[in-house]
Amino acid sequence: MNHNQEKAALRGEPSYVWRAGQERRLQMIREAAGTRIHGRVLDNGCGVGAYLLRLAQDTTSAYGLEFDKERALEAAQDLKTVVRGAGEHLPYPSDTFDLVLSHEVLEHVQDDRAALEEIVRILRKPRGDSSEIGGRLILFVPNRGYPFETHGIYWRGRYRFGNIPLINYLPQRLRDRFAPHVRAYTRKDLRRLLDGLPVRVLAYTTLFGAYDNIIARRPTFGRALRAVLHFLERTPLRAFGLSHFWVIETI
Repeated sequence: MNHNQEKAALRGEPSYVWRAGQERRLQMIREAAGTRIHGRVLDNGCGVGAYLLRLAQDTTSAYGLEFDKERALEAAQDLKTVVRGAGEHLPYPSDTFDLVLSHEVLEHVQDDRAALEEIVRILRKPRGDSSEIGGRLILFVPNRGYPFETHGIYWRGRYRFGNIPLINYLPQRLRDRFAPHVRAYTRKDLRRLLDGLPVRVLAYTTLFGAYDNIIARRPTFGRALRAVLHFLERTPLRAFGLSHFWVIETI
């Protein structure tokens, strides 16, 4: 496995090209953030900075953290507040941020509970003797109900890139043998991760993708597929969506 494949397997692929799918999620982030979008904002796992640069249009206090050195350096070319670090040890004081974005990152960290605890630590806490509001976490993570594992699998000692069907429907132990490099979550998994933390869940749903790659190759079919799947987000069949989208606030 070459360097780029190894990086894709362990850390996923960030957004390199801005298209309809990214724009849709950005609007969801802005709506969920409310007034916090104008406060101190952290993109935790910012990749090359695609979302961070757009969040920086809403506030003068936008920060980015990225584990991968090459990606952190690329993001820092456009925004000097990007630093390299791990999600389990965030290099920020407690009660610092009004908003944290974790976009398809939690599934890649070594310890997802520790990473969530760190996010909660650095989010602002409401004060009992004032009207100060709590900070918010906007969380996207892979849905185990999606029929494909989008991060590839390991088979016979080799990494196989691509969308692999039905892997996430296997029993946990067997699923993790094929995909030890990445997690996929059920709603119950996320509830358990949050258990005991001083937060409340304001909203959650499951999203299908934008399928921009399919649209680029087969525009008519791709747009029809996207329209159908986005309609299904308003039905119980959203349980088969690509990603969880959760809005979480400190209390």
